[in-house]
Amino acid sequence: MSLPKPNWRNPVHLAAFGFGSGAPKRAPGTWGTLAAIIPYLFLRELPLEAYLAVIVLAFVVGIYLCGQTSRDLGVHDHGGIVWDEFVGLWITLILVPPGWGWLLLGFVLFRLFDIVKPQPIRWADKRVSGGFGIMIDDVLAGIYAWLVLQLIIHWVG
Repeated sequence: MSLPKPNWRNPVHLAAFGFGSGAPKRAPGTWGTLAAIIPYLFLRELPLEAYLAVIVLAFVVGIYLCGQTSRDLGVHDHGGIVWDEFVGLWITLILVPPGWGWLLLGFVLFRLFDIVKPQPIRWADKRVSGGFGIMIDDVLAGIYAWLVLQLIIHWVG
């Protein structure tokens, strides 16, 4: 059984699907996370306060985008909805030093926590519904990945 497809002319669906990055059938979360690097390259130039404000705004907007798209498609947390991966990666990369190595490590850590879903991420993924539920597990994965990445940066740096 194939999942319903988004209406690409609907800007809510387009954004929720990471501007098309969540469309591949295989590993849409990974593709969405990769796509999130592009806006991150611009966001990292912002002062920390502005960067954090963008993340908060993206989270709040994401609750609506993901919830509405999920309702429209009739599938809770459709695999192609990747706006939550965008926000999760951006959380992971808060205060990361410049360099592709740190970016790659952040990417890998975020994907690891998003896929493995240690507690309470797994609990949130299973028990919290709607747009908030779609967003919160990736926010938690981003926080876990951020903590590990910051420990590594502190240890290496």
